[in-house]
Amino acid sequence: MSVADYAARNRTALGGGAALLALLAVLAVALDLPVDQLLTVGMFERTLRAATPIALAAVGGLYAEKSGVFNIGLEGFMILGAVTAAAVAWLVSGDAITQLDLWVGVLASVAVCALLTVAFAVLTIRYEADQIVAGLAVWFIGLGFGPFAATVIWGGVSSPSMPNLDNVVVPVLSEVPVVGRLFFDASPLVLFTVLVVAAAWVVLYRTRYGYWVQAAGENPEALDTSGVDVNRVRYATVVFSGAMAGLAGAVLAIGIGSGFTGTGVTMVNGRGWIAIVAYLFGNYNPVGAFAASLLFGGTEMLQVQFQTVGISIPNSLVGLFPYAAVLVVLTLVGYTRVPDAVGEPYDTEE
Repeated sequence: MSVADYAARNRTALGGGAALLALLAVLAVALDLPVDQLLTVGMFERTLRAATPIALAAVGGLYAEKSGVFNIGLEGFMILGAVTAAAVAWLVSGDAITQLDLWVGVLASVAVCALLTVAFAVLTIRYEADQIVAGLAVWFIGLGFGPFAATVIWGGVSSPSMPNLDNVVVPVLSEVPVVGRLFFDASPLVLFTVLVVAAAWVVLYRTRYGYWVQAAGENPEALDTSGVDVNRVRYATVVFSGAMAGLAGAVLAIGIGSGFTGTGVTMVNGRGWIAIVAYLFGNYNPVGAFAASLLFGGTEMLQVQFQTVGISIPNSLVGLFPYAAVLVVLTLVGYTRVPDAVGEPYDTEE
């Protein structure tokens, strides 16, 4: 897909993004905000970290939906991934949690959520359960099981404070202004997310398997006629979406966070839902979904940046910024064409 083709197919989303940036610029001028103090390297660094779990879940979710299955349970799988990562790292550690323990926790969260998504896939693909109902069930299970598991392990709904993964520092490149600090002195999971986004774009638009995924969601009959098992493609993408959501939860808990928090709606706090909006805003394109994730991550980090420059805004108001951004994005983007066969079970012809 060329740049011109991408612009033509995504002109609504691009226009909405441009309009949102213009609106933010007008507000900054009208409110006389110190833009030079707000838009710092530290702000971009925090934005990238905040966008990482959203982007991972968004990439997985768009693959599932591209194939015809709407995995609305991303939020629930993220909660399950977060508590699994923290719990496994805690349980396998000795006196102190090491970096190896944390990596074991990350891998465990991916494996557990992938296995759990197999059950979700069987229900929705083989037994043709309603995808919305099944996804909401996953969310409710995550909301209940996360704090419950934490209570069993730690005696409370949240874990004790835990270390997170150390940054990866690339010699020489880490000294490059701005870019070095953002990408070459950063969490390995942030770097991995950038690679996942790039790989997801290449697979989706430059490989035969990517064309199968698109065909499974647009015209499964044609794909079946060509000899490809539609449901096998859908199983793979749904399990991938669960694995990515589990990894996103692990990022929140021990990748860039300090353990599992089970109070309220847990530490995931709506990011799974925002991930769905991100890939809709990005028009089912991994790069577009990543850009939308950066937007939502940036609004989330405004609270920290306002405090840094001494702007006094109630935390309860600043905490609404990401959700306000979601509403603005949905309003500006308007209708996004979903794959024709989303939510429709397919019985493979014999």
